[in-house]
Amino acid sequence: MIHKAELEQKALNLFSSPKIFRSRSLLAALAIGVLSAVGVNAQPGIRLGAITPISPLYYHKGPLISTPTVYLIWYGNWQQTNRIDNADGQQIVRDFLNAIGGSPYFAINSSLSTGSNVITGNVAFGGETTDTGSQGKILTDLKVGRVVTNAIVSGALPSDPSGVYFVLTSSDIVEASGFCTRFCGFHSHGVLSGTNIKYAFVGNPGRCLRGCAPQVLSPNGNAAVDGMVSIIAHELSEATTDPDGRTGWYDLRHSENADKCAWTYGRHQYRAANGAWANMGWDYLDGNGAFLYHRDFLIQRNTVRVITKTGMQVNYCATSYDPVTKTYLP
Repeated sequence: MIHKAELEQKALNLFSSPKIFRSRSLLAALAIGVLSAVGVNAQPGIRLGAITPISPLYYHKGPLISTPTVYLIWYGNWQQTNRIDNADGQQIVRDFLNAIGGSPYFAINSSLSTGSNVITGNVAFGGETTDTGSQGKILTDLKVGRVVTNAIVSGALPSDPSGVYFVLTSSDIVEASGFCTRFCGFHSHGVLSGTNIKYAFVGNPGRCLRGCAPQVLSPNGNAAVDGMVSIIAHELSEATTDPDGRTGWYDLRHSENADKCAWTYGRHQYRAANGAWANMGWDYLDGNGAFLYHRDFLIQRNTVRVITKTGMQVNYCATSYDPVTKTYLP
């Protein structure tokens, strides 16, 4: 599946001058840019992706988010017995978001800091709320905006100019603008009571595993939610580095940082305990520091910016970045 960014104008409830940045996609079964050089394909994993430089990103002088705060809106029925939309699935998402702040993965975005616009590589988790279906089971771009509006206006979530509000749908919810056929998620922004609100839609890959999930057997035993987590990572990175849409970082084809490496998972994959492929993972501890459990994830790569000794900018697809040593893993 290949993501392409396309800017569209939509009228959202209580939002003025909205901009939709939708990550559009083709079939996930399509491998992208896998090198055929001797020895490269001997490395284990799926959709490894290229290790050569990619076309450059350019900064367009707009705002960046230094440290995004993530808010979740669970839309639809997340209390089902289908082994997808349940409390365990929700916890997978929470665990990932509570782990990526300060991680080598999210530090990739810090390579796009420029001047006074510093991206820290940290992520805050601001809270969550549930909307069991205020806009019905068939959403549109307009209705996605209303879901976000209602969550803020009702006081369920605060109004936060550094926030990114994720509308996460259960598998019985349709996004009629093209989820599963044209895209898997998108991010956007709009003005609500004078505050610039950034938000994202991520549909449930349980509706289309072959379109919006990389593997049927997934590290946490929930292919739909594991696929959703990878899309969340994609959209959060783009919302951080191009929050207002085509004013931050993107290339000559209007592809944002995560678009350029979409659906490739790099050269450092391994088998999780259940045999699924993964490329990053964390231990989770209790309040006393005692081990509780471990989670693995398979997350799409992102664009890292490397400055050479001669001052030239070179971009690569990466799964991690060390801002101290300025090194990355492809």
